[in-house]
Amino acid sequence: MCGRFTLTSTPRRLRERFGLSAAPDAIAPRYNIAPTQPVLVIPNRAQRLLRPARWGLIPSWAKDASAGNRMINARAETLARRAPFRDALERRRCLIPADGFYEWQRDGRTRTPFLVRARDGEALALAGLWEVWRPPDGEPLASCTIITTEPNELMAELHDRMPVVLGPESYSAWLNPVPQHADALLPLLVPCPDDWLEAYPVSDLVNSPANEDPACIAPRP
Repeated sequence: MCGRFTLTSTPRRLRERFGLSAAPDAIAPRYNIAPTQPVLVIPNRAQRLLRPARWGLIPSWAKDASAGNRMINARAETLARRAPFRDALERRRCLIPADGFYEWQRDGRTRTPFLVRARDGEALALAGLWEVWRPPDGEPLASCTIITTEPNELMAELHDRMPVVLGPESYSAWLNPVPQHADALLPLLVPCPDDWLEAYPVSDLVNSPANEDPACIAPRP
């Protein structure tokens, strides 16, 4: 799964990395982004722009926003069959920029957090889906989920799932605003090559969403 991630890139670097139509406003660095918190996504619209969304996809038919708490991740293997994700896969896809994501390695009763990031230092493009939920009273709320797949060899040492990380050559296909059949999209949702990523152990500070500072990403002593 993917339960925490970071976003520390500058607006300029994000614009260059993702070919954004305009540079985003100032972005505060985030070192420990947790479910239900606000995140930034690039939805598949005519213009490629960063937009705010709540992490945890809230289906349009949900009675309240808490439905999204259980949908922070979506399994690539079942997207085309599950009602909350099927239509979004064809019509509402997004990239979720991240400079790294956390995973916890189990050793008996011990869980050690690791930060996984790109070897080249660039931001990662996590494949996601987005939705807009309209409550009976109040403003529409955009939300998103991160798609996961089987682990590559590097990630298999940490967990049995990993987020789908797309390469720049796949951005246009994933962000195509025209509805796409699932058969054309599912081949993109596979583990990224091992040499794209590196991982190192970090402090237990990341275990609490209340901790949000550079110490979260520092290598473990």
